[in-house]
Amino acid sequence: MDNNLNKVCGIDVHKKFLVATMLCRDGTSTTERFSSSPQELFRFRDWVIENGCQRVAMESTGRLWIPIYVVLEGSTEVILANPYKIKHTPGKKTDTKDSEWIAQLCLNDMIDPSRIFPKGDRELRDLTRARESYVRDLTKLKNRVHQILDSGFIPISSVISDLFGKTGMYILHCLVMGKTTDEIIEHLPATRLLKKSDQIREALLCKLTEAQLLLLKGILEIMASIEKRIADIEKEIVSRIRHRRSHLKIIMSVPGIGFIAAVTILAEIGNFMDFKKPEQLAAWAGLVPSVYQSADKLVTGKITKHGSRHLRWILVQVAQSIAHLNNSYLKTFFLRIRGRKGYNVAIVAVARKLICILHHLLVNNEPYIENGVSPERKISFQGRIMTLDDFLNQMDTIVNMNRCKFSIGWMDMGGSNVD
Repeated sequence: MDNNLNKVCGIDVHKKFLVATMLCRDGTSTTERFSSSPQELFRFRDWVIENGCQRVAMESTGRLWIPIYVVLEGSTEVILANPYKIKHTPGKKTDTKDSEWIAQLCLNDMIDPSRIFPKGDRELRDLTRARESYVRDLTKLKNRVHQILDSGFIPISSVISDLFGKTGMYILHCLVMGKTTDEIIEHLPATRLLKKSDQIREALLCKLTEAQLLLLKGILEIMASIEKRIADIEKEIVSRIRHRRSHLKIIMSVPGIGFIAAVTILAEIGNFMDFKKPEQLAAWAGLVPSVYQSADKLVTGKITKHGSRHLRWILVQVAQSIAHLNNSYLKTFFLRIRGRKGYNVAIVAVARKLICILHHLLVNNEPYIENGVSPERKISFQGRIMTLDDFLNQMDTIVNMNRCKFSIGWMDMGGSNVD
């Protein structure tokens, strides 16, 4: 218990207002209600300072806590409480009682504070999450393109391996512009596909309706807009992560982890020194099994899924990439678990082992090593094969490289190499 605390404030946060209770060690308390407008939040800050409040506590409810934290940052100590861990005893529930309960826990130092990232780390995390959202939107649009072509009896995806590569996008744009099959084949950008001209001609035998062409044109325009936004975000990500080249090098030394995967992991973890042991980081990521124990009975269930779902998602993506590698310790580990417990359990097990390995590597500032040798990573960049060191040294120029339109390209999640 922190006996130095004489006056604290507990906040019950809502979307349009907050209820704050100022509680003193002698038991006296004051409760006030403030709206969530900027002017009222500044008034709340002044109220906290004028009353000599030593600590402010509130629940980490969605993103509603962020404006309050930003206003109070630098003025007084602010702690976030996990709502699950400070749940009030059932009974009569009011906003005032909730704020009083939080204030009592805060005064008696009974709140295990949640981690709050510094402003720069929060912004980097927002960027990686925004990119993740855009990539998901792009995937949905690509699926809609496939649906339109399938409904129009145009099986071009069975002839071209990548419908959204250079040749595939050329054909899609030609369809939208109403070009004939002969015109499309005559100007194919990839001459190696000329030997498939008969198959392409057969795939383009049917025509899309006017409605389908209108929908396809709109989807391609939206995809172009999203791709532009992704490129802008990637530029900003590179500019913000340049000072952490050493951490990137360590994480990307692990086979299966690409640039964006490495940045996402760093952004979601924040300061890895907050975790004394790898197991603590794995638990924070929600990759440990839930446990129920009573007397001699011990039951382990599914993973807890606490913490960042974005971190779990990227780790699972990397684990699936590792499952397709050759001659890798992690691949051997995956195969051993899969043989006993199945694919899904094995993937989660690899994700958990991966985050533990990354914690060890980052804390000890050492690269990934297998059998006494660090696996050599080769990166394909602008038609040249380069080492990981050269890739990191040229990060400033990477953002200006030519990328295939509508292709996520070299920043694809997971992949062991850069496309």
